[in-house]
Amino acid sequence: MKHTIRQIFRSTNFIIGFVIFMAILLTVVIYPIIIPDPPLAIIGQGTFFPPGTYVSVYDSVGSTAYTLNLGDPASQRIADKLDNEKRLEMKAWLVASGIPESEINLTDAEKLLAQWQENYDPKKRLPGMTIARLRSYQRLDASLQGLLSTGPLIIAAQNPESNTLEQTGAVNQTDYVNINQLTNVRTLPLGTDNFGRDVLTELVTATRVSLQIGLVAGLVATFIGLTLGLLGGYVGGLVDDVIMFVTNIFTVIPSFVLLILISFSIGQEHRGAFVIALVIGLTSWVWTTRAVRAQVISLRNRDHVNLSKLSGHSITHIITRDILPYIASYVIMALILQISSAILVEAALSVLGLGPRTTEVPTLGLMMNWAMIYQAHLLDKWWAYLPVIVTIALISFSLNLMNTGLDQVFNPALRD
Repeated sequence: MKHTIRQIFRSTNFIIGFVIFMAILLTVVIYPIIIPDPPLAIIGQGTFFPPGTYVSVYDSVGSTAYTLNLGDPASQRIADKLDNEKRLEMKAWLVASGIPESEINLTDAEKLLAQWQENYDPKKRLPGMTIARLRSYQRLDASLQGLLSTGPLIIAAQNPESNTLEQTGAVNQTDYVNINQLTNVRTLPLGTDNFGRDVLTELVTATRVSLQIGLVAGLVATFIGLTLGLLGGYVGGLVDDVIMFVTNIFTVIPSFVLLILISFSIGQEHRGAFVIALVIGLTSWVWTTRAVRAQVISLRNRDHVNLSKLSGHSITHIITRDILPYIASYVIMALILQISSAILVEAALSVLGLGPRTTEVPTLGLMMNWAMIYQAHLLDKWWAYLPVIVTIALISFSLNLMNTGLDQVFNPALRD
């Protein structure tokens, strides 16, 4: 046993896969301890907030201000907010409104903004302009307000005696605040999703739930496949014929189509994560059964098995003591593949809207489903779907690497 374990951990493929998978497991375990926030808690009153650190504007205005000379604030603000895409949109509207294209200089930000402020009318609909395009230009105009301003921002409060606004302070463009002195600070490394929920917290919980689904489905499928394969391969005769008849029926029927039909018939209200795992496991045992049966047929006439028969041992004893240990490595590799396959199948079901119900816990597939429904891929909100894809790819990659490493150790044909 020690020699076998030593061989396994000398396999480069297994070590790489094992390290990646353990890193995912440690993240899933440690992250909720450090940040115990509910994964489906809505923290953003809006959709798809970009990744970054968020501070309270109210607290930042009232905090201690520090004057820093970090260049021209107006120029930096124009460079940050007036990118090439916005300049092209401004040019398109100005040209459509009658401004000669030769008079529009995209490199001169101040002149371009002056032309925009002078000519843009938020209520004007140009020929061929749709309502969506009109709203897009209105949002663009709102984002350009105050870009050329060089003066301070006036802070005013209402005087209760005279019922008028009076200046109480001013914020200069060179005023900066120290983020460590603010109390209401929240870092969102992956932003928020379409419901305003923290994507990172949701992703960690979704990974844990998907791993649980994969483990349960893998254990169920492997147990059924192992049991039927051992019985059919060793007992033979009528038992083997019946098992192979059922197996062939399930082989002919596409398993994913069967999954879709079963999931749809269960209904959204009853489709919990555990139920989906059972359904996946109950429809994924076919290839394990056939593979284990083939292994058992090659072992049942070995000398040690015949000796055990002559000794009067029961079928259960022979299967568990004389056959199962010889295919244990293959069963472990089959389990790893079943877990990987179940995670991918759950993701595919959830993308179709047939995964676990959405009101309890997230899964990787459900996160993909939400991102697709709210068109994150069309709106360039990459943080809503790309981390999910990377996580699924890493899990599958690590498990398949581990399986390849084990195959190199236990398969004589692949040994160096």
